Amino acid sequence: MDRYPTVEEVTDSARRLVSRFPGAARLRRIGMSRAGRPILMLSVGDGPHHVLVVARPHPDEPVGGATALALAELVAHGDGPSPATDPAVVTWDIVLCLDPDGAALSQGIEAATAGPGPSLDAYFRAAYRPVAAEQPEWAPLEGRQLPESEALFRVIDELRPFLQCSLHGIEAGGSWVQSTRDLPGLAAPFAASAAALGIPLQRGTFDALYWENPAPGVYVLPPPDSTDRLAAGSEKIGLSTWCAPQRYGGATTIIEVPMWATGLADDLSAHPDAVRALRDLAGLVRDSGQQVTAVLDKARAFLPSPEDDPSCRVLEWMADGLYDLVAESWQPLARQAAEATHPGDPRRLTAAQVCALDVVARRQPLRAAGLLSRLLKAAGDPAAPALRRDLDELRTAWSTDFEHSLSLRWIPVHHQTQLQTRTAVAAAETALTSLR
Repeated sequence: MDRYPTVEEVTDSARRLVSRFPGAARLRRIGMSRAGRPILMLSVGDGPHHVLVVARPHPDEPVGGATALALAELVAHGDGPSPATDPAVVTWDIVLCLDPDGAALSQGIEAATAGPGPSLDAYFRAAYRPVAAEQPEWAPLEGRQLPESEALFRVIDELRPFLQCSLHGIEAGGSWVQSTRDLPGLAAPFAASAAALGIPLQRGTFDALYWENPAPGVYVLPPPDSTDRLAAGSEKIGLSTWCAPQRYGGATTIIEVPMWATGLADDLSAHPDAVRALRDLAGLVRDSGQQVTAVLDKARAFLPSPEDDPSCRVLEWMADGLYDLVAESWQPLARQAAEATHPGDPRRLTAAQVCALDVVARRQPLRAAGLLSRLLKAAGDPAAPALRRDLDELRTAWSTDFEHSLSLRWIPVHHQTQLQTRTAVAAAETALTSLR
């Protein structure tokens, strides 16, 4: 089955695994979501050391569910490739879905990307990404104490994992890993796995724009006193669930794999005109965002209130300055590129770095357009169908341009899953050596 499994399918598969490996595998509830949905954790093995895996921390990144099952099968069979997958040495504790409420609002994303030739347009029609303050890993930075975050903090305090693996995905680009400390043995197997699967490494990424970069596609969180080198909005990153294992000497690795890949992701050639490119991308995210906001302005009177509807909260959050924030965050890079004086000047931006920003500029308005289209479909007002038709035309045109401009190609789900699984095992093997 080369598609993403739903949360229900992941849960059912986990229960069957427990039945097939009684005693070796256990399934328990570690908390409840804001809407009362269970947060389940599958534990495989009985080793004294723990790896904590977090699947579906973002509801629009469904690959983690497939990876969770692949990792559980690997450890349960006890014939894995390294001591890190020996169930007598390491117990793998796998949170099957950290944000079940968000996943419910992304229902349909699995079907939308199934079958031959999935399209970005179909993906964005179904995808839902909550506001930052409602993302369980990130909410503590925003001063929110979500029950999902608290459940994860409790498990970290209980298990004291030597490694936490957070399973993420990105719509387009290449693959990369971010770690809270350097894991020097990870870079080589990660790069080898990506190459074997035909997935480019992301050489330069918006999410870790100023992080240390010791190897291709590998980024390490700067020390706490280097906040000027953190991406905008992450100055309090020490409060996130990512950093919690540090209390016990553990590390966290965030594993990002793309749905669609582009060869530009690992193109280290100097961009021929990065200043102009960043100016154009800033205009793109602002102009496209304004077009979505214009439709929102016409529909606001008959849409649910943001207090009552999470999708409306996202739309209002994005309309209230997010597009400008994204565009303005690139101004230091544009100034840096403008100051470059010769071809080898390190201030010059590469094609890969500009590509990473290109993805961000295009996806923000597409996320908003998909959410607003679904709200308009459900609205009973006579004006809703015409507004939705106009919005759908914009979203389809933007998605098509996204695919063509970056020459995107779909990565089969089983390849995405294999890369994430192999990288998690490699990270665990590397981190385990520090315990010996």
